[in-house]
Amino acid sequence: MAAVPEHIAIIMDGNGRWAKARGQERFYGHIQGVQTVRNITEAATEAGVKYLTLYAFSTENWNRPKDEVEALMKLLVKTIENETERLNANNVRLTTIGDTMRLPEPVRLKFEECMKSTENNTGTTLNIALSYSARWEITEMARKISQDVKNGLLDSGSINDSVVASYMTTKAMPDPEILIRTSGEYRISNFLLWQIAYTELYFTPVMWPDFTKEDFFKIIADFQTRERRFGKTGEQIEKI
Repeated sequence: MAAVPEHIAIIMDGNGRWAKARGQERFYGHIQGVQTVRNITEAATEAGVKYLTLYAFSTENWNRPKDEVEALMKLLVKTIENETERLNANNVRLTTIGDTMRLPEPVRLKFEECMKSTENNTGTTLNIALSYSARWEITEMARKISQDVKNGLLDSGSINDSVVASYMTTKAMPDPEILIRTSGEYRISNFLLWQIAYTELYFTPVMWPDFTKEDFFKIIADFQTRERRFGKTGEQIEKI
């Protein structure tokens, strides 16, 4: 049986355009997108995916109109209040990555409460990237490594890929095997740039509110047909 990817990351794109195409305000798309998050989290659990990382809010998103940002923050609080019981029922653990100290206190506290409630769950880990960008993460990594070298906690000569990875926000999970972006855009948008060095990329024209479990399962099935060489030749892979 083909292996199920251990970690899938998703850039959830298209909420606003989906709503505008239906004559609605952009926020209506975000509300519908919450249902898709629920469905895809369930799909990941059903498929046996151990880690699901969703790009929910980037550091650049703070530059959006103030009323939209405030509405998104309120939606995050409401969603966590509504979903914590479901996460526990499905044995899902919630984690976050990003510059979460920039989040409004009610949002940060609600996430901390949910993470505490679900920390002992052993099924899929739902990892939400909030106030996150890869450049922010890489800058933080460089700052922390330089500080540890300065304080004598780390020998600069010992710094390698593994050491750098241990300073990333995703250090507790494997790199994604799959990165999905919905809505027909072909960009990475400052997401997990270190971690996706050998990740398989999938771009779908489907807007996030319309992205279904079937779409998710089809991508997993396609992934299982791909040959991942990690810089080696196909012949070398066959010998392993």
